[in-house]
Amino acid sequence: MTKKGVIDEIFSRARFGNESETYKIFYRDFEKIIETTLPEFIKVSENFETIPIGRIVKITKSNKFLFEKNIREVKDK
Repeated sequence: MTKKGVIDEIFSRARFGNESETYKIFYRDFEKIIETTLPEFIKVSENFETIPIGRIVKITKSNKFLFEKNIREVKDK
């Protein structure tokens, strides 16, 4: 399953479950990583209009990792 498919499935389950507040979304905002709850992320991102799925770097539920993006660091030589 592609990254977008995995994230879509997690969001689908979380939105319609009773525990959406237990999901934490970590996303890139320029050079910072922002942590927020799923309901807050949906509001802030205006349903993915202002923050695309590609910026999500990690999703957890009750401290269990559901998704984590591989981030490569570029080092100067």
